[in-house]
Amino acid sequence: MGLLQLRRRCQSTLLALVLVISFLFSIAQPVDAASSGAIRAFDDVAATTQDYSGQDLVQAEFGDARLVGANFSGANLRGAVFNGANLSQANWRGVDFSDGIAYLSNLSGADLTDAVLTSAMLLKTSFRGATVTGADFSDAMLDRDQIIQLCRTAEGINSVTGVETRESLGCR
Repeated sequence: MGLLQLRRRCQSTLLALVLVISFLFSIAQPVDAASSGAIRAFDDVAATTQDYSGQDLVQAEFGDARLVGANFSGANLRGAVFNGANLSQANWRGVDFSDGIAYLSNLSGADLTDAVLTSAMLLKTSFRGATVTGADFSDAMLDRDQIIQLCRTAEGINSVTGVETRESLGCR
């Protein structure tokens, strides 16, 4: 087994483990939406509002959400989950997506300027044409082809973490 095959198998196993843990955590949450700490779910939505700017969306779940051009600028998305979400052309300027999951999602053409994506799982997610100036991807998991693509235009230093975008992506 080659190193690349081993890496892919490890990523698949890790992804499966994270999804199982996320599921188990979600069923342990309070059912009453009024309860403090309840997870906000935005499943399969064609959102009537596209403005989530500055909102506290910690651990929010967006499953199959159609959020083309949505504004999340300055939002707190720590630990949020985007599964199969269409976020093309979305504004993620200055968001904190630390420890978040974006799986099988579309961030093509999105503006991730100064976003914090540390320790995020971003597998099978497209960033084609995204702006990542000053974004911090430290310890994030991305598909290798997406890293190569992002490194072509990556520049800047994140104003919150002080980390250089190219360094956080491991660009050469």
